[in-house]
Amino acid sequence: MNTEVLRRVTRRQQTAGVTLVEVLIVVAIMAMLAGGVAFAVLPAFNKASVKTAKENAIKLRQVVSLWRTDTPNECPSVNQLKKDKLLDKVGGDDPWGKPYKIKCTDGEVYVESGGPDGKRGTSDDIVVPSESDEAEDEE
Repeated sequence: MNTEVLRRVTRRQQTAGVTLVEVLIVVAIMAMLAGGVAFAVLPAFNKASVKTAKENAIKLRQVVSLWRTDTPNECPSVNQLKKDKLLDKVGGDDPWGKPYKIKCTDGEVYVESGGPDGKRGTSDDIVVPSESDEAEDEE
């Protein structure tokens, strides 16, 4: 009788736990799920970065307009605005880590970002005010 009990315990010990193959299958399934989620979320993240860049450029344009009330014939840089404490130390950079570029013309202020590719003069650039904004203002 004691031998029979010992055999049952030994069989249970041999079947307890998981094998390496089972663990690898679970890890592979989890990796596929994570890849699917990343594939779905990445475009939304890029769209949110573009929206954030536009909103920050609009705010930066307002700060430049305020700065120009004291010095109407000059156009500040992002560093000048930081020096004058109109921007905090981390402000002035777009979501991709590049500084915004400020251009001042006859009474108008333009704030530009290179966009997701970081290169100025490409189709993904962010410019505030954009031509579509100006067309709306004229109507």
